[in-house]
Amino acid sequence: MSVAPLAPVRTCATISKLPIEKSQPTNQSDLSAEGFRFAIVASRWNDGIVSRLIDGAREALKQLSAEPDTIEVFRVPGAFEIPLCAQKAAETGRFDAVICLGVIIRGDTPHFEYIAATAARGISEAGLRTGVPLLFGVITADNINQANERSGNDQNNKGYEAAMAAVEVVNIFKNSFSK
Repeated sequence: MSVAPLAPVRTCATISKLPIEKSQPTNQSDLSAEGFRFAIVASRWNDGIVSRLIDGAREALKQLSAEPDTIEVFRVPGAFEIPLCAQKAAETGRFDAVICLGVIIRGDTPHFEYIAATAARGISEAGLRTGVPLLFGVITADNINQANERSGNDQNNKGYEAAMAAVEVVNIFKNSFSK
C-alpha cells in the first residue's frame, strides 16, 4: 500500500513570512454613516490614549457623514466594565452599532491576561446576545509605546478603524439583512 506524500508543514517561521495585508471593503465609497446612530463605550483607564481613540472614532464617523448628535459616548472605569455597558447600550434599541474602546497594557502580573480575555469575550458575547454590532477597538499592548502607536492621529488609530468597521457592518445589515 502506498502512502500519499504529506503536504509541507507550515511552521511558525514560515507563517511569519507570509504577507499580512488588510483588505478593503469592495464598495468602500458606498459606505455611509448617514441615518445611523452609534454608541461609543470607552474606558477612563489610560485616558490620554483612550481619548485619542474616541477622537479617531468620531473622525471616521464624521468622514462618513454621521451627524454629531447621532453619536453618544459612555465612559466606564476600565476595560472590564466595557462589555456590560456596551450590552446595555445595545439593548436600548437606540443604536445601530456600539464601538468599544479601551487600552490594556501588560504589566508584571497576570492581571493583563484576565482583563484582556474578559473584555474580548464579553464584547463578543454581548454582540451575539443583542444582535447589535459591537466593534472591538480595545488595544492590548505590551507597553505604552505600542499603545501610542495604535492611537495616533492617522487611519491606524484603532478607534478610527473600529468606527469604520461599525459603519461597514451597519451598511451590510441594512443592505443584506433588512426586510
